[in-house]
Amino acid sequence: MSNYHTPVMLKECIEALDIRPDGTYVDVTFGGGGHSREIMKHLGKDGVLLAFDQDADAQQNVIADDRFVFVDQNFRYLKNFARLHGAMPVDGILADLGVSSYQFDQAERGFSIRFDAELDMRMNQSSDLTAKEIVNNYTEAELHRIFGIYGEIQNAKSLANTIVTARLNAPIITIADLKNAISARIPKGKENKYLAQVFQALRIEVNQELEALKDFLVQSAEVLVSGGRLVVMSYHSLEDRLVKNFIAKGKFSGEVEKDFFGNDQKPFDVVSRGAITASAEEIEKNNRARSAKLRIAVKK
Repeated sequence: MSNYHTPVMLKECIEALDIRPDGTYVDVTFGGGGHSREIMKHLGKDGVLLAFDQDADAQQNVIADDRFVFVDQNFRYLKNFARLHGAMPVDGILADLGVSSYQFDQAERGFSIRFDAELDMRMNQSSDLTAKEIVNNYTEAELHRIFGIYGEIQNAKSLANTIVTARLNAPIITIADLKNAISARIPKGKENKYLAQVFQALRIEVNQELEALKDFLVQSAEVLVSGGRLVVMSYHSLEDRLVKNFIAKGKFSGEVEKDFFGNDQKPFDVVSRGAITASAEEIEKNNRARSAKLRIAVKK
């Protein structure tokens, strides 16, 4: 498990959940089980932990404990499976978003620019859509949209055009094929940053990450007990913006809605003013912590 993924801001996440020994908790991003194992240490004999993960590889880390329930599903189905397992309402929910170190390190999964492999990037390996499918079959307009919105790439339009032109000669199958096809578009001296943005855009589209996050956040408000905690850690601005807006306003854009009497209609109160970030010591030990932002809210 320790090789699988080092949990980021473990102490801060556990403190944020404010765990009751007899409570019911959900870790919606189980991965290597680091956060889940720490939550279990704080639960008594009547406590329960539900853990979600859509990646089959995460099942090798399942915890053998009667208080632990593993759900092999995307967290966008939180409400359905919390209800199915008789876990409603829950006292706290933890989400550690993004890709695990393990997934990045599995060359054949196609998540990392460090390796050459087929363009895959599926977190759920049984789903149909891969990065290869997107690169070879999406229209130029669709590619422009995902690179512009999900990758926040400045030359998204010309990048999309370059890919569409390149695939006329031969399909773009591997990471090396993609790098070669777009080499003329990559700014000199910023190769890694640019490729990371391209990969982020493809990965978000493959896994429908932002749509799944929105579904999860809306359901978290329905699943949590009054006074329950929502603890979410994100690693890029697109995710963090959705989390921040939903916690602050109960919606993803626009202003807070008010009732007839002028009271705010939002399900959460913010616990942490601004995002909590990792210490310099933790970042030195675990580079992935560098971009992490932790936000905490309590259900009204």
